[in-house]
Amino acid sequence: MRTSTSRAPVSCGCPVTAFQKLISGKYKLRILWDLKDGPLRYGEIRTGLLRGAVGTQEIAPRVLSRELKALSAAELIDRRDYGVVPPKVEYRLTRKGQSFIPVIAAIRTWGTRHLGQSASSVSGASRAS
Repeated sequence: MRTSTSRAPVSCGCPVTAFQKLISGKYKLRILWDLKDGPLRYGEIRTGLLRGAVGTQEIAPRVLSRELKALSAAELIDRRDYGVVPPKVEYRLTRKGQSFIPVIAAIRTWGTRHLGQSASSVSGASRAS
C-alpha cells in the first residue's frame, strides 16, 4: 500500500491562470482602460465606471478601494498621495500597466466583433474610441 503525503496545491506555473487571477474582479479592466489616457483621481475613476454601463448600479466605495489596492499590489497602477488637505490622490498606470493596455484593446476588439452591441454598452465604448 502506497502512502501519500498531503500537500498543498503547487502554485500554478500556468500564465493563463496567473493572468486570470490578476484581472479577476468586476472593475479592474475598466479601471485600467480608463487610466490609459493619464492619471485620474478617485472620483473620476468612480464616475468613469458609471459611464456607458446601462443598468449598472453605482459601485460601492469599499469595492472600488479594494480593486484599486489589488491593482496597486499587482504593480499595474501607482497611487500618488499629495499629502494635502483636502486629500488629493491620483492613480496612474505603471509601465507594467501600460504594457497591458494593448491586451485590453484586443479583448475589446474581440468583444465588439463577436458579442456585438452588448460589448459596446458594457465596455463604455463611447469613451474608449
